[in-house]
Amino acid sequence: MISRREVLKGTGLAGLAATGLPLATPAISQGANKVTFTTSWIPEGPNLFAYVARDKGFWRKAGLDVSVARGSGSGAAAQAVSAGTFDFGMAATPTVIVQAAKKLPITCIGQINYDALMGIGLLAGSPIKQPKDLEGKKLGASVTSGEYPFLPLYAEKAGFDLAKVQMVQLDGKVRERSLMEKQVDAVSAFATSTIPSLVPLGTEVRFMLFRDAGIEFYGQSLTTQPQKLEKDPNLCAAFVEGAMEAIRFTMTNFDEAIDVFLKANGEVAMSSTGKDYARIGLGLTNLTNLVPEVKDHGFGFADPKKVATMADLVVKYAAGDGATLPDVGSLFTNRFAGKIKLKTDELEAAEKSSAAFRKYVS
Repeated sequence: MISRREVLKGTGLAGLAATGLPLATPAISQGANKVTFTTSWIPEGPNLFAYVARDKGFWRKAGLDVSVARGSGSGAAAQAVSAGTFDFGMAATPTVIVQAAKKLPITCIGQINYDALMGIGLLAGSPIKQPKDLEGKKLGASVTSGEYPFLPLYAEKAGFDLAKVQMVQLDGKVRERSLMEKQVDAVSAFATSTIPSLVPLGTEVRFMLFRDAGIEFYGQSLTTQPQKLEKDPNLCAAFVEGAMEAIRFTMTNFDEAIDVFLKANGEVAMSSTGKDYARIGLGLTNLTNLVPEVKDHGFGFADPKKVATMADLVVKYAAGDGATLPDVGSLFTNRFAGKIKLKTDELEAAEKSSAAFRKYVS
């Protein structure tokens, strides 16, 4: 069986995934505050903003010299920030809640995107048209993947019997390939990872999303230690502002943002499918930001009611024994949100550039 690493070779990311090393940071003027930041995964759509923030000078404008390290998963990224290994990080919001429920010192200081895009991945021509059709079919899943603990909840909300689905346990490294080769009928996964990995290889896929069953999980959050937020709120404010400026740029200057990303990640740029990988990943990510939170309140805002509901579900289904519901008022802050907003023409540009990617998640 061909592994997920071999799928990633098509986008030039296999070698990068194995290094664990920080990515190169351009030299900037002396005197800026040196800050360390870790993404939650290898270079892809959800973290593309970080390379734009660094290389287009948004963080530099805020007085920061930010080094960007690639991550190896949201759990590891959240733990590294909690331990003080990095000043700031990003991680899937449900994962941050899990870590907080286990008493790790972490806090969310800005929402990066607003849908984790968890769901069931299918080949475009699959006869599975609705969740009920999964009954009697093979569903590939990885127990270590972030969406896995919520499959029972999805089945309950979507109206099908999970006991009638033939679960096939897969290593996350072979999940996409197993779907591609029809060894399973569907996979449980994140659309932002599966779709950009397979579509550039000629495999058209679509997703039935958890959100369509009423399970609303935010995507990625910017994180830091509560102690850093308390002691240096100005540093946190500068970091969030630079990040949000970059996210706005990726939504309003789509093609240039892709160019910046490819220049920063030669492994992707040199591959035959790297540009498509980047475009699809960013397109899907930008779709998650076309939401009332951003339109009405500006970038970074987290809806307190949605956060509370999400925390309840995460602690019930994914946090494990001994976990306790964290104080969401302390875990999430909107004090840095809303300073960066989309103007009317910018919103139109963002909706236009994202329109072509809706077919994968609608």
